[in-house]
Amino acid sequence: MIKIKTADDIRGMKVAGGIAAWILRELADSIVPGTTTTGDLDRLAERLLKEKGAKASFKGFRGYPKAICVAVNEEVVHGIPGKRVLNPGDVIGLDIGASINGYHGDTATTVPVGEVPERVRRFLRIAEECLMKGIEQVVPGNRLGDIGHSIQEYAEGHGYSVVRDLVGHGIGFGLHEEPQVPNYGSVGEGILLRKGMTLAVEPMINMGGLEVRVLPDGWTYVTKDGKVSAHFEHTVAVTADGPEILTLLPEEAP
Repeated sequence: MIKIKTADDIRGMKVAGGIAAWILRELADSIVPGTTTTGDLDRLAERLLKEKGAKASFKGFRGYPKAICVAVNEEVVHGIPGKRVLNPGDVIGLDIGASINGYHGDTATTVPVGEVPERVRRFLRIAEECLMKGIEQVVPGNRLGDIGHSIQEYAEGHGYSVVRDLVGHGIGFGLHEEPQVPNYGSVGEGILLRKGMTLAVEPMINMGGLEVRVLPDGWTYVTKDGKVSAHFEHTVAVTADGPEILTLLPEEAP
């Protein structure tokens, strides 16, 4: 069942989303190439969540052991932070959920570690633009297929592929709610979008093929061809005035 949110609910989600967005920026800014480990980032996230009086939405969810998910290079999503050092030329996906006062916010970004080739910078830029293309479709009267189609068309139009094995999701009172939000699809198909729905839109875009596999840890998804992947995500509310992104910092708001 899809849970429709009130204006008060959306305000509560915006508080959670703002905390998640702030921590995501702090994590990205803290990376020192050749020194920072993925475990360092997780510990920083734990400390910052506590500072804000929030909880890690991911920790303990379906048995996941950490506060954030990381994804380095060919990793797509759900990598477990640990001893891996982030080296110049890597790219890292950072995914965090924050919970406070019974509401959740979920957001992700993928950033370069030091200098990366121009083709990788272009890929990251297009992958983030895929997210915004999808968010543009989060309006009353559209359908879920409009979101996925917009993402798929933009990614494939630039020579990249969209992961099919993983999708976005509803969010709000729980980290994962109905409906699922695919990053591919056809215009006019799927569930009708209504005011008060809140969605985590999160395209996972690959430089190479769309096929993925899961590592023996049972969590980490990687590209089968070993090529770089990127993950971008925002929590978005369907409003009468269009999409409202709930995981922005105040200075980022349109």
